[in-house]
Amino acid sequence: MKLIRWGAEGEEKTGVIINDVKYDTSAFGEDYDERFFENDGLNRLEAFLTAQEGQLPVIADHVRLGSPIGRPSKLICIGLNYADHAKETGAALPPEPIIFMKSTTAIVGPNDAIVMPKNSVKTDWEVELAVVIGKRASYVEKENAIDYVAGYVLHNDVSEREFQLERNGTWDKGKGCDTFAPLGPFLATPSEIDNVNQLRLWLSVNGEMMQDGNTSNFIFDVPFVISYISQFMTLLPGDVISTGTPAGVGLGFNPPVYLKAGDVVELGIDGLGTSKQVVKAYA
Repeated sequence: MKLIRWGAEGEEKTGVIINDVKYDTSAFGEDYDERFFENDGLNRLEAFLTAQEGQLPVIADHVRLGSPIGRPSKLICIGLNYADHAKETGAALPPEPIIFMKSTTAIVGPNDAIVMPKNSVKTDWEVELAVVIGKRASYVEKENAIDYVAGYVLHNDVSEREFQLERNGTWDKGKGCDTFAPLGPFLATPSEIDNVNQLRLWLSVNGEMMQDGNTSNFIFDVPFVISYISQFMTLLPGDVISTGTPAGVGLGFNPPVYLKAGDVVELGIDGLGTSKQVVKAYA
């Protein structure tokens, strides 16, 4: 299945994509949030779709898409998880995954604007594969980790590098700004993805290809990352884990290249669709 949320910001309804057509599932009566995933929501939704076949309203193509997941309890990210990205930033390969958080208030829809924070001069881009957790996970073994996955989603881990790297403390202050986590267009359940460790992911700015990588180049793959994080915190249904970005971020250029108002960022991952964000100045 491919799950979407659609409508005005803060008033999103639920839907699905079937054969490239968007359908309204708001009659199902639940948001795609922690409670939904915790209570076998995917299987119940599948039964609902079977019962409602041919009767669901179609959603117009021009309607805004929101994040495909209702606000999760956590948005956890893995830093420097591609060797080429670590190299371009001058960082050593991490012996263990680097964990940081993005605020859930950073989450927006896939085609919403990126708003550069007040006083930002180094806003950057990062295309990433994100994993959505389907059930409570604590001290998970790697060989069982995929059983905890509800699906996968496209994520732009937008980052303010001055805030992240030059303002002391953790990375979080440069990662969690408003609009810094466009998610979607849809959540794809595992059956939609043939091999999560063999997906092309790419990003362009104003039509120029900046990132073009593949998840086969992970330092730490999806099962390892889920297992690893679960040793330090309980993952709740609906939580999102973003798995890192390949080379080609603005920070990695010499001299660095950063986003400016009016820039257009487009990105995509095999099987997870594409998204497009216009950059705006803070007002």
